[in-house]
Amino acid sequence: MISDIWPVYRLQITTDRLMLRLPNEQELAEVAEVAGAGVHHASERPFLTPWTEGSARDRALAVVRGHWGQLADWAADRWGLGLGVFVDGRPIGMVSLRARDFRVVREVTTSSWLGLPYQAKGFGTEARIGLLTLAFDFLRAEAALTEVFQDNYSSQGVSRKLGYEPDGVSRDARGDEVLISDRLRLTRQNWIRSAHPRAAVAGFEACHPCFGG
Repeated sequence: MISDIWPVYRLQITTDRLMLRLPNEQELAEVAEVAGAGVHHASERPFLTPWTEGSARDRALAVVRGHWGQLADWAADRWGLGLGVFVDGRPIGMVSLRARDFRVVREVTTSSWLGLPYQAKGFGTEARIGLLTLAFDFLRAEAALTEVFQDNYSSQGVSRKLGYEPDGVSRDARGDEVLISDRLRLTRQNWIRSAHPRAAVAGFEACHPCFGG
């Protein structure tokens, strides 16, 4: 089985309504189609990724190639965990947990996207809690980082509700346009003392060495 060779496939994170795990090939195609159908409205630009450019097939292909690329580039000191977000077995988006030199730095970065029909339902908050549970309670991270456009009010709200604090700004180029994002940081101390729903993590011991543990 693929999980015997790559035990990260055994990792599962569950919240009240969601399961986060690596998608199989059919599920990857399904979640790519979710992205192709739309991650935000054409009048909005909440991400650095140009989700509204190109065709639906272009967006779906970008998701597939990005997922395969993360797995192919995985190393114990530099990894990117892209998990499908599932509701009742149906993929609705993806979340990502990334780190470099994790055994020394002990910091992770999170990002996420959900298909348009699944937004504003609290799924994004639940999925983030699942990732942070893995990061802090199992991987023993010292901090989690995220970057959010200053006008992305929904993502800003989720981050601040979970205890993230300002950590400066980032400037990125998108074509000839300069985009400014707020850098936000959640420390282990804030995570421990904050009240948040619980998430369950299964299969961690088998894949812990993949994360440099």
